Amino acid sequence: MQILVDCDAMPAVIREILFRAGERFKITVTLVANQRLAPVRSRFVKTVVVPAGPDAADDRIVELVVAADLVITADIPLADRVVSKGAFAINPRGELYTEENIKERLATRDLLTELRGDGVITGGPPTFSQKDRRVFADQLDRFLTRYCR
Repeated sequence: MQILVDCDAMPAVIREILFRAGERFKITVTLVANQRLAPVRSRFVKTVVVPAGPDAADDRIVELVVAADLVITADIPLADRVVSKGAFAINPRGELYTEENIKERLATRDLLTELRGDGVITGGPPTFSQKDRRVFADQLDRFLTRYCR
C-alpha cells in the first residue's frame, strides 16, 4: 500500500500529518504536483512533478494508483477515478470515499456545481479549521490501522 497525495490546494498541515503517518506505518507517501515542492527529509516521502495543465496531476495519480492504495484529494472526480480502480480516497476534511459512497458524493458535487453556476448558491467551502484537521487525522489513523496491520 502507498499513499498518493494530490497536492493541488492541499493544506500544509495535512501534508505534515501524512508525513508522520508514513513514518509511523512505514508507508510511502507520494506527493504529486505540477510545481516543485519543498524537499521533505523522510525516506517514506517521494515527490512527482508533472507538467502544468488541466488534470495532469490527477492523470498521473490514476496511472500510479493500484487497488488498496489510498489517495488524499479534495477532487471528487479524481476520487471517483481511483475508487473505480479499487483504491480508497480521503478528502482533507476526513471524508472517506469508497465504492459504496463515491457515486452519491459525485452526484451531489455535480448538483452543487450546477447550482453555483446558476447563482442559486454562492461561495465555496468553509475555511479549513482545527476540527477539520482533527477529523482528517482520526480518519487517516483509523484507515491505516485497519488496512496496514
